[in-house]
Order: sequence, then structure tokens, then C-alpha cells
Amino acid sequence: MGTHSKQRVVVGLSGGVDSAVSAYLLKQQGYEVIGIFMKNWEDDDDSEYCSSNIDFVDAAAVADVIGIEIEHVNFAAEYKDRVFAEFLREYQAGRTPNPDILCNAEIKFKAFLDHAIRLGAEKIATGHYARVREVGGQFQLLKGLDPSKDQSYFLHRLNQAQLSKTLFPVGELHKTEVRRIAAEMALPNAAKKDSTGICFIGERPFRDFLNRYIAKEPGPIKDEKGRVLGKHVGLSFYTLGQRQGLGIGGIKEKGAQRGGGEHAPWFVARKDMERNTLWVVQGHDHPWLQSHTLVADDVSWVAGHAPTPGTYAAKSRYRQADAPCTLAAAESGFRLDFPDAQWAVTPGQSAVVYDGEVCLGGGVIGVDSGIK
Repeated sequence: MGTHSKQRVVVGLSGGVDSAVSAYLLKQQGYEVIGIFMKNWEDDDDSEYCSSNIDFVDAAAVADVIGIEIEHVNFAAEYKDRVFAEFLREYQAGRTPNPDILCNAEIKFKAFLDHAIRLGAEKIATGHYARVREVGGQFQLLKGLDPSKDQSYFLHRLNQAQLSKTLFPVGELHKTEVRRIAAEMALPNAAKKDSTGICFIGERPFRDFLNRYIAKEPGPIKDEKGRVLGKHVGLSFYTLGQRQGLGIGGIKEKGAQRGGGEHAPWFVARKDMERNTLWVVQGHDHPWLQSHTLVADDVSWVAGHAPTPGTYAAKSRYRQADAPCTLAAAESGFRLDFPDAQWAVTPGQSAVVYDGEVCLGGGVIGVDSGIK
């Protein structure tokens, strides 16, 4: 037996390989491990898109191989109330929210944590690629060691109480190593591909999904010169930087050379909710898509208080390299100034601040961000 034989840890088993290996590693370390499968969405149980039934079968098979109990817990009501309602509110306001961040803060590290504590757990564990470090009684959230898989961005709203109860067993590993361990253990989901997207949307076309909940309000699509290029189906259905699904071709100026710049792709650059107008620009590097500044509110700092204003790094979207910036206090949150312009800074997304490998927290990007 390992050194943790008396500590009970409840692991969120999703049916994926990361949580499976997390449970296995904890058992190897001598913890008393219990698996919990969280069901967070019920509206599509019979749908080809929501795979929760398949995922539960996979999670149960993993628990069987590892030799741990598994419990099926339904958090669908909490999810709809705390995550999905906010998701719809944000889209209706023309912003682009990140429901995975809200799900972590409200479900996985709140409803799930509360449930685990009722089961007598001292800690919970998930398959996220992140790490926790205690320094002088303070808990820090660190990046996962695999830079291509680091998920600290999605966890930046976790607080001291939550981090003090959380383990991230695969945070020290690279994904290739996790796959190797799963194969060595002959885990039934060792080769299962990583899930993409949000459970309640799955792999379906995003616009089809939103259509069920948000009314369409068509309006004009205009370019920077104010020319009407076409019609949008409703501002909620577009996000800044979007290139696909605009339904407009390039505008060919009279006498222009074939293959010239007039055929550069169009990108969504602004959404004017008051006039119900979608503004688009041509070319990835158009000035309307570049921002040196953003303002964030609905702020959450891991330490429980704001870091000292100064030089840090930040991401304004998940799939982005850390960008050097200056952090300053703002009226309702904080302001970031970037020496290098950031592309398609999007209201509703999260700006997350880092000091080296330490994730300090972040906030939701406001509508007054970006180019003036």
C-alpha cells in the first residue's frame, strides 16, 4: 500500500482516458478511490450528439478494471440553472461565453465537490492538465507540464477552498505518457479520442443548436465602407474573428485583377447590437481585428485578491500563446495593455493572467475592449 491509504478521494470519471489514468494513479498511490460519473445534460438523451450513455459505459468499464466503485450522479438541474442559463444570456447579449469555465467553477468544483464531501472524501480529483502547489498556506494553480494540453485557462475561477481540496494527477504528465499508461493497464478506453466541444452541443453544427433556444433576428452585413454585402441570421449566431458561414463572397472591384486582394477572406469584426448590424472586414490582419487593450469584469483571482499591477502575461482565448502585457486596475475589474496587438479580442471570452507558470486568475472580456 502507498502512503495515502486512509485518505478517501472521489474522482470525476468522464469516460475519457485522462480521468481514467487519474483514478488509476491515485489507487497506485494508496488512496481510497471512488469514481463518480457526472451527468450534466438531459435534453438530448436520445440524440446522436450527446454521448453521455456511451461515456458512462466507458467510465464503468474503467472502474471495473481499476477495481473501484463508481456512482452515477445527475447534476443536470444545477447545470441548466448555473451554466446553461448564463450561456444563453450571454449569447442573447451578443457576447461569446465560455461554458467550460463556468462548468468547472459551478459544477465540477462546486456541486461535485459538495457531493464528494458528503461521501466522506478529503479530496476530489479530475483529469485536467493542471497542477496545484501550496506555498506558505496559499494554494497556487499552475499550468500542466504538457504545454499543448495545459488546461489552467479553464480552471482560473477556482478559489483557495476549492484548490485546497483538489488533485490533478495527470498535470505532471504529457498526454503521450497518459496514453502509454492507459495502454499498459489495458484500460478499455486507452485509445478513445479526446472529446471536443461542450456536451450539450456535442459535434452538431453550433448554429442548429442555438436555433432551438434563441430567436433569429436577421439584419445587414456591412463592410468598413458601409456597403451592404448580405444578410446575417441574427447577431447571436456569430463571433468575432469568425470566417466560415458568413454567406458572402469576395467583392470584385470593377477592372480588378483576377486573384487580387479583393478575394481575401471575410472575417467578423464587430457586432452592433443597437442597429442589428454585423460588420465584416477582409484579411486576417485588418486593423479592426487587432487590439492593444482589453477590459475585463466579473473578475476571479485564485489568491482571493488582485495581483499587484505590473507586467505579466495573458491569454484572451484558450488556443493562444501567452502574450506579455501590463495589468492595471479598472473601474469594474482590470485592464490589460499589450505591446503586441491581440487578434479578435472577443467580449464574453475570458482573459486569464499568468505570472510564469502560475495562473493568477482572470475575468470576462467586456464590450468596451479593443480598438477605439
